[in-house]
Amino acid sequence: MYSDRSLATLLRALQNGSDEQDVSRLLDSATTLITLLSNPLNVTLLSSQLLSAPSIWEHPEGLQTTIRILSTFNSAAIQFVRQDESATPSSNLSTPSTLSREEWAIAVIKGADDRSPRWRHLCVLAGLLIGFEGRRERNLSHSLRRILESATVKAVNLALQEGEASDEFAANSVAIILSYVFDLLSDGEKMSLNNDLLLPILVQAPFFTKEGLHSGYFLSPIDADVVQSTERKLDWSARSSTYMQCQRMANGPIFSSLGSLSRLIAFSAEDVQDVDLLFAMLKDLSTFTRSLCVQWRQNKLSEIDITEEAMYLSEQTLRMTLPLLWRTLKSTMFAIVIVLRSLLGRVLRDARIPADGAPFMAIQTLQILRNLYFISSRLGANAFSQYTFVYLTAIDILSQYPVQTEAFLQDIRPTSAGSIPQHPLDRCHDLYFLNTAEHFTVVFSPELNEQLLIGAATPYLGLGSDPRLLEIFEAAHSVMLTMLSAPQNSDLLARHIYPYVDALFKVFPQNLSPRQFRMAIKTLIRITSPPAPISESQPMLPSTLLELVRFRLEAASPKFLQAQTTSDASPKAAEQSLFSEQSVLVLTLIDALPFLPIDQLEDWLPLAAEALNTIQDANQLQICKQRLWDVISKGEMDVDRSALCVTWWGTRGGRETILYGRDQQEEGPFMSGGLQETSKL
Repeated sequence: MYSDRSLATLLRALQNGSDEQDVSRLLDSATTLITLLSNPLNVTLLSSQLLSAPSIWEHPEGLQTTIRILSTFNSAAIQFVRQDESATPSSNLSTPSTLSREEWAIAVIKGADDRSPRWRHLCVLAGLLIGFEGRRERNLSHSLRRILESATVKAVNLALQEGEASDEFAANSVAIILSYVFDLLSDGEKMSLNNDLLLPILVQAPFFTKEGLHSGYFLSPIDADVVQSTERKLDWSARSSTYMQCQRMANGPIFSSLGSLSRLIAFSAEDVQDVDLLFAMLKDLSTFTRSLCVQWRQNKLSEIDITEEAMYLSEQTLRMTLPLLWRTLKSTMFAIVIVLRSLLGRVLRDARIPADGAPFMAIQTLQILRNLYFISSRLGANAFSQYTFVYLTAIDILSQYPVQTEAFLQDIRPTSAGSIPQHPLDRCHDLYFLNTAEHFTVVFSPELNEQLLIGAATPYLGLGSDPRLLEIFEAAHSVMLTMLSAPQNSDLLARHIYPYVDALFKVFPQNLSPRQFRMAIKTLIRITSPPAPISESQPMLPSTLLELVRFRLEAASPKFLQAQTTSDASPKAAEQSLFSEQSVLVLTLIDALPFLPIDQLEDWLPLAAEALNTIQDANQLQICKQRLWDVISKGEMDVDRSALCVTWWGTRGGRETILYGRDQQEEGPFMSGGLQETSKL
């Protein structure tokens, strides 16, 4: 009787308008009461009222209202299971329901009737499914669980077919509830979703709606709240309205579920039947990321390079407000990359994609990644495997279409070619261009390589001493080596190798790491030796390059080089930074030996061995000797070069020069195999 009286009181309260606090108290009461009712008709009545009550739905608080109703049924299911498993009443004034779990669940489901729209039925169905089965427990029979799963999918499809999702509130509710329950659905039920209708609302909800990321429009208003503090540093206060807005957005239902929503979008993109929807989704993501990038540029914070943040930002900004903003942006980037990975997987395997669709999708993907590069560049190039897959897959697809590739790179080329832009975002885009264009050097004609790449890379080649430009500096050198190595660029190599070598020696060792210098010289030797076309017109070019290294060795410092902060943080790079300039130059000579023409190799073997004797430090000397031994004996040489090395080692003084040094060898001609005067034989 107590339950019946409480039900009547609760139903009257649900019919009357109430403020938000009253609604919260009513829902708390409904959560307990619905588990105590013993009459299934009363259970159905209360369930129906929760889905249609004016006090709840006439003035909803956005998705918070949907989440509250979903939580009501979720909590009720959990509470009912606990009561069912315990003989102890939950209250001194009430007794547990006498209904079984299945009777009670069916009674609750019947409350999803014609008094409420289809999409609200998801609050009941998903709430029960999560409450009963969401904790990796089996609290329902197999048949009832299948009924709940099927009813959930059917409610989604009917809501979409009947146009209920045209309302933003309803569409967001469908998206968020489905993301909560998606992992509990069987594979068969997942495939029954009408993804052609579902995909558009899934894309809109997180990226474009006001309860989501709102097209990135939360970024530009931050500029007004970034002010100069008393310390003459920029400060974004934790009490500002824009920071509080970011907090609300980050803690909101959509952003909190961004990971599960992105996986749901990825699934829908893989299963959608209308291919045009994939193009529409890609355009939407491109629009969103372009807006996000534009809004970021309109923010004062974008004017500060990552290496200068500690210098120009207040302690509160560095410790509290800015980290929240970057967490938000990184989560956004991760979600978009997950969707793009699914999309490109579809492009690779789906024959229904039109012939011109693949390059379009690849270009749009690379444009999206460019718009997000101000975020991803903070993490490092290889910090996120999904990002790497998407990036390289898009490049691989686009490289099959040279015309579209040229148009894309012309579109993203630096606007101020030949000079270094002042704004960090522009330099970030220059870095993206260099890193991306490097993969297309083999596809381009020599004229296009020279037009696009040399002008973009040249301003950065000598600027490794500026910490803000270090990563672009490395990318510029990588682009130059890749371009000069392309087989069709022999004429470019002849014209640009000398200025590039001059730049290499100017920046080493202050700005160029030992690993990069050794790799650059070794690459240049390889691409100038036979069968490279330039070796016909300039056969002595490899020896000329090594002579420059040997000339530099004469004045090289024996002091240890300081460790450099580069984007390559591998243990091998850290180990190499402990060498002296002398030992690095000797190692450079040794690295080049396998690529020299055989006639020049005969000249440079003794010169490389003699260069060892310039090293004073015993540990570095031993490392260089071991490196030379590895080069001549462990397969880096071909057969002819190996034979020459054996002859040099055994009968031409190579062993004595390396093991004992030139100073300990006796002067004068000796017959091969002849005994020395000090011999006792």
